[in-house]
Amino acid sequence: MNAISKVEFKQLNWQPVILGTLGFWLSASFILDWVIMPSLYVSGMMTQASFTTAGYVIFWNFNRLELLSAAVILTGVLAINQARSQWSFHSVVLSVLLLAVTLVDTYFLTPQMCATGVNLNLFAAETTIPATMNLLHGGYWALEALKLAMGGVLLNWCWRQQA
Repeated sequence: MNAISKVEFKQLNWQPVILGTLGFWLSASFILDWVIMPSLYVSGMMTQASFTTAGYVIFWNFNRLELLSAAVILTGVLAINQARSQWSFHSVVLSVLLLAVTLVDTYFLTPQMCATGVNLNLFAAETTIPATMNLLHGGYWALEALKLAMGGVLLNWCWRQQA
């Protein structure tokens, strides 16, 4: 009779998952948005005809990783909030806002920026940056700064709860 094993349900510890996902997401966003893209802008690549296509491919892939990260973070925060009463409702609000910012970036701003920057003249080697692109870039940078701030607050709060 002792050979029969017990099957026990082991609850997943969501805090390391949230910390790891937030760390990956925020560092990748910081590198892409504040290092790679400004260096491409300064080097003059935005005036090249193929930059819009290359930018769309980069951001299409990265935005899908952001959506996955935001969903994992929201799932983790909801699971912890359900299991523990000491977790704040503000963490749920922050994670929902992170998902909302990611959805706006993925399904509104990135396609709009790419559509605005598409060069329909196949014979032009260089293009000028349309005026509406500056407005879209301003909105994108504001949302990215908001995302980094909210993610940093959530990361700090999760780190303090784990210790």
